[in-house]
Amino acid sequence: MTDDRMAGTAKNLGGQMQEGFGRATGDLGHEVKGKVRQVEGSAQDLYGQAKDALADAARMAQDGAVEARDVVREIIEERPYTVAIAALAVGFMIGRMGRHD
Repeated sequence: MTDDRMAGTAKNLGGQMQEGFGRATGDLGHEVKGKVRQVEGSAQDLYGQAKDALADAARMAQDGAVEARDVVREIIEERPYTVAIAALAVGFMIGRMGRHD
C-alpha cells in the first residue's frame, strides 16, 4: 500500500469524523468541510491505487521480458547451428522481398 493510499484513507476517516461532529452539533460548516475532506481522501486513495496498479503492471512486464530472454538464450545455447541457419534464411527472405526485379 502506497503512502497516497494510507493518507487518502486517513483523510477520508478524518472527514467522516468531522462530518459526524458537524451533524451532531448542528454546525453545517464542519459537516460540509468533512464531506470535502472525504472527497479529497477518496481521490488521493484512487491515485494511490492507480500508482500501485501501474507498478504491478511494470513489474509483470519486466518479469515477462526476463523469461523471454532466458528462453531465447536457452534455444541459442542448445541449437546454435539451427539458429544461425534460421537467421540466414530470414535475412535471405528479407533481401528477396526488397529486390524489385
